[in-house]
Amino acid sequence: MSSLPKTMKAVQIEKTGGTDVLQYKTDVPVPEPKEGEVLVKNDYIGINYIDTYFRSGVYQPPSFPYILGREGSGTIAAVGPNVPSDLSVGTRVVYMGQYAYAEYTPVTSNYTVPIPDSIDTKTAAASVLQALTAVTLIRDAHPVKKGEWVLVTAAAGGVGLWLCQLLKAVGAHVIATASTEEKRALAKENGAEVVLEYHEEDRDVFVKKVLEITGGEGVHAVFDSVGKSTFDSSLAVVRRKGTMVSFGNASGPVTGLALARLSPKNAKLLRPTLFNYIATREELQEAATELWKFIEKDGLKVKIHDVYPLSDVVRATQDIESRKTTGKLVLKP
Repeated sequence: MSSLPKTMKAVQIEKTGGTDVLQYKTDVPVPEPKEGEVLVKNDYIGINYIDTYFRSGVYQPPSFPYILGREGSGTIAAVGPNVPSDLSVGTRVVYMGQYAYAEYTPVTSNYTVPIPDSIDTKTAAASVLQALTAVTLIRDAHPVKKGEWVLVTAAAGGVGLWLCQLLKAVGAHVIATASTEEKRALAKENGAEVVLEYHEEDRDVFVKKVLEITGGEGVHAVFDSVGKSTFDSSLAVVRRKGTMVSFGNASGPVTGLALARLSPKNAKLLRPTLFNYIATREELQEAATELWKFIEKDGLKVKIHDVYPLSDVVRATQDIESRKTTGKLVLKP
């Protein structure tokens, strides 16, 4: 730690609220890694919609002041005691954990993996949380088989674009929804076979189209990250013995669900989180290895909407909340 600076740039909040609570500071103490942790000097930091939940108070930060952010990539600058041998000073890594909106981030080794030489640092930061979410959704939430029909909502978002690519790679038929013509075109470029508007105001129109596309059966699975506004129409197009996977709250959380609504089609309903699929380092390494293979073998790519200076965090946050972005937003310390 003696060769490291004593202070760093970081984005903190001292209370929850709007973007006005975001504070860009240049004098935050550089943390020391504790047992089982590594200290990463960040090259790139991924922005995720969950960051806005912690800022706004949808999810409560553990304490204040709180540094936002859940993923990043860079080089290990220091290590704490009892760290795996593949995580040494100078190793390029990607991680998932708290306090990413900073020059230096202490992260548990359980959620830190080396980056292969074939993957650049920016791609790693821009893909790890969202791409691993997509990998575990198609592998664990609903093991997708070749030839299945799958509906993806918000298909031009970070996870949505990964889902489109991964589903095409495993041979599924993808029906994608997105809010604009530009976003629907992007989803199609990334593997969607059919693209549709949301039809939030006329659910029957949307349901009828999906049923026509799937020969009257409906889809084998839905991966829905929008939440409240699309849940009813998504559930309506699930076929008998199909799976409804709700994994996001972009339009608000789903509440008041009567379980009896699943009975007419013996549908399965999941509300998974990534970290319960990668609770051990072995599970994380397995999922990450699978992701790297998809990128290397199938040519999967991450679309980066923009790279923002860390000091421009307010604009970046406003952009992701606008739902007008496509692909991944990244911060550069």
